[in-house]
Order: sequence, then structure tokens, then C-alpha cells
Amino acid sequence: MRGKSASKDPKVTRRAMALAAHPDDIEFLMAGTLLLLKGCGFETHYMTLSNGNCGSMQWPAEKTRRIRRQESIAAAKILGAHYHPSLADDLEIVYEVKLLRRLAAVIRDVRPNILLIPSPQDYMEDHTNTCRLAVTAAFTRGMPNFRTTPARKANSEEVILYHGMPHGLRDGLRQRIIPELFVNTESVHELKRQALAAHASQKEWLDATQGIDSYLQMMDEMSLELGRMSGRFKHAEGWRRHSHFGFSPRDDDPLSRVFGNLSVKKRERE
Repeated sequence: MRGKSASKDPKVTRRAMALAAHPDDIEFLMAGTLLLLKGCGFETHYMTLSNGNCGSMQWPAEKTRRIRRQESIAAAKILGAHYHPSLADDLEIVYEVKLLRRLAAVIRDVRPNILLIPSPQDYMEDHTNTCRLAVTAAFTRGMPNFRTTPARKANSEEVILYHGMPHGLRDGLRQRIIPELFVNTESVHELKRQALAAHASQKEWLDATQGIDSYLQMMDEMSLELGRMSGRFKHAEGWRRHSHFGFSPRDDDPLSRVFGNLSVKKRERE
């Protein structure tokens, strides 16, 4: 499932892509929704912009890259998603044109109808810069005069961007972020947990410093908190739509449309 572009099968018309900063970010905040989309017939894609090379206190960067790549491939397999290789090292996700051209090529290859991306507000720059790069890469999909690396043809397909929640469900100033949409992930929570556990190097490190299974408990706690915030679900993931300008002529909300009763909007709770 490595780096596969969008299917040529005419029956496959719906594609969803989860794009985050680091290996395991998708599993913490996006994997449940990605699993549900796959269950609804979407072709799903998985990509972290960074390879996680700084995510170890005991191994050198090159070994850490290899370990975390294999963990990400294993997690993508659990989620049933096509894996796309990372493009940068940790702390080197910067908003610059070379990286933008490479990411834009991936977006043009995949042609996602739904793009799941990080929150614009979070506790570290890798996350927020991934958000900015993802938005611009998607925006340039229909611009033939913007060159990608490698070269890929522009396309005019509509894409709806959804921002996930920040880690800890708060921005960098500790202010709570309230989602526009809650998605009920209870039915896929255990599979989401298995995908997170595939990142064994991170689990072992946090277990040693913060207690056994603390890594998985962090994800459980955010999921349960979002469920409580929804007022309806036990486990949930939260989403906010990006503006539709430049992405779709309609102010569409395909997650609400596809999931129906498996989702609830904030205004419906008030």
C-alpha cells in the first residue's frame, strides 16, 4: 500500500486522505474517521509529512527513521489505507516552496475528495506548518502554472478540507478548541487503538517515562473527552471545515452527509 495514486477503476469515485505531521498523529486524532470513511466505500490514503527521525532518546536519527517508517506502514495496513512516504525530518516541516511542490504532487496524484488535516492551532510548529502546507497544496491542485516535484498535471476536482483537533484539544495558549462536527468512532475505536499500538517505539518510550500504556491512554482520554463534548457519543473525533473558497463551488459537508446519525454538529447540541 505504498505511495499508491488514485485508483483508475471508474467504480472508485470517492477518495479520502489523512495528512498529519508525525508518525502516530493520524492515529491519535484522525484514524477513526478514516476507518469509517473506508467502511462507507472511500478509497483511503495515509501520509505523515515528517518521518519521525527525532522520536527516540536511544537510537540515532537514521535508525529511528527506519523504525518509524515501518511502524507507519504497519499502522496504515491496519487502517486499510494506502501508505505514502514522508517528505521531511522532524522540526524541518517549514512553509517553503520546495516542500510545497513535493506535497502538491502527492495531492494531485491522490485527488482526494476529502482531506483530513491538522488544526491551524496546536502546541508545535510541525503541526501548524503541516496544516498550512496542506491547505496550499490542495489549493494549487487546479493551477497548471504551479510546478510540482515531480511534475503532475493539474486537476479541477473538488476537495473538502477538514481540520482535526489539536493535541490535548487545546491551542498553544491552552484555550479549548470546540469542533464544528463530532463523528462517532466507538465502533472503530479498538481498531484505531491497534493502529496506534503499531507505533511500538513511541509506546515503549512513554511507558518508561510516564507509566504503562500511557501512550494509549492519552488517545483514549481525548476520544472520551470529545465523546462527552458531543453530548451523544462515547468515543468521538472532532472536525472543523476549512472555508470552501478555492476548493469547492458549494459549501459542502460530506462527513455529515456520509455519516448521518454517526455525526452531530455543534449547533445541533445548543
